[in-house]
Amino acid sequence: MGMLAIVISLALLMYFAYRGVTVLLLAPIMGAIAVVLSGDSSFLLPIYTSTFMTALSGYVLQFLPIFLLGALFGQLMADSGAANTLARWIVNSLGPRRAILSVVVACGLLTYGGVSLFVVAFALYPVAVSLFKAADLPKRLIPGTIALGAFTFTMTALPGTPSIQNAIPIPYFNTNVFAAPGLGLIGALVMFGGGLWWLQSRAAKAHAAGEGFGEHGEADEQTNPDQPAEQGRWSVMPVPLALLPLLLVVGVNALFTYVIFPGMDFAFLGERFQNVDPQKTTGLWSLIIALAVACLTLVLMRLGKWEDLKGTVNKGVFGFMLPLFNTASEVGYGAVIASLAGFAIIRDAVLNISPTNPLISEAVAMNVLAGITGSSSGGLSIALQTLGADYLRMAEAAGISPELLHRVAVMAAGGMDTLPHCGAIITLLAICKLNHRQSYLDIAAVTIMIPLPALALVITLGTMFGSF
Repeated sequence: MGMLAIVISLALLMYFAYRGVTVLLLAPIMGAIAVVLSGDSSFLLPIYTSTFMTALSGYVLQFLPIFLLGALFGQLMADSGAANTLARWIVNSLGPRRAILSVVVACGLLTYGGVSLFVVAFALYPVAVSLFKAADLPKRLIPGTIALGAFTFTMTALPGTPSIQNAIPIPYFNTNVFAAPGLGLIGALVMFGGGLWWLQSRAAKAHAAGEGFGEHGEADEQTNPDQPAEQGRWSVMPVPLALLPLLLVVGVNALFTYVIFPGMDFAFLGERFQNVDPQKTTGLWSLIIALAVACLTLVLMRLGKWEDLKGTVNKGVFGFMLPLFNTASEVGYGAVIASLAGFAIIRDAVLNISPTNPLISEAVAMNVLAGITGSSSGGLSIALQTLGADYLRMAEAAGISPELLHRVAVMAAGGMDTLPHCGAIITLLAICKLNHRQSYLDIAAVTIMIPLPALALVITLGTMFGSF
């Protein structure tokens, strides 16, 4: 009965998430349903206050700076015109004839530099429309093109990417965002090359069938690729200045990760901060410092020239709250599920999928939970909250590096997370003014069907040669 309660709760969570109900409300309600159906209704309120809220608040305490600074950085990049400048620079460099490649590279550069994928989608959509019209490519391919650049290799595979998905495993595995860099690069190349091949093939097939951009009638869709619809006041910012904040995010992060923090003696923390383990926190500290430096640099570069700096800062700061609390609520839900007796059976079944190679079990768990929640960060957080210690123990017993665990976990969370009920996919389609029937096949191909073989390749190479 305990297992059935969990299955029913998860099924309802998936259904109502697809119907657009906020996870902030869904998570505690579905957790309560699981508790009641499992026969623990007398403990409902203690489980809510002590289990759900403790897990939620713990996640917020740990990752609030990453969400806040990431959202602020993305808003500063957008309102300063830096994001628009870089997008136009890439478009002009590659040319309208390479519309698909231009959009993928532009999305990839911005997301790898720390700009939120939602900011990227809003900023690149007008550019993509102009390019696809000029090249007479079907508009229905735009969501898949943006998804390839923003939701795949730069989110989960490239070493050093400041995405929240790449930060979540740090305190569980004592790693950093550069974990398993060689394997991450290999996985990224497979995703990039495979996704580009798929989209180009689909474009060629459409051209052979006589299908062009199509009639869509939006007034904001322009035909000049040099004049995207959403130009910031500073869209003519010099390219080196626009690039500088992105380089700082990666460069400062690497500097503190590999040079400054490893050379420091943290013994002075012992007296006042006995609960702080530098091995578990320096990876997060490096990312926090890098994002803060990049935000400050953007502000100073345009000091005195901002249209409304206070408005930009407020919008960025307010924008972090919903993603953070959505994910934190999913973590709270996962903690409730993990506290139920029926979960022990599910946990043992998952851990025993491949007892000699925890990477396979980990990949399955991350994919399943990301698919159920419709969120890579949510599924990853739930899985590590409930199974992270088990995987670390199994990896140590099997001689598997924590860095390899980190990379596999992040790449796996970026597999099945983009099922149709995924909030990011629903938002992307809304931005592009298209629907699932028109564009979801291409989104699924570049975000699920190609990343899964890339993940399998990384697991195979990691098992054979270890982390590199």
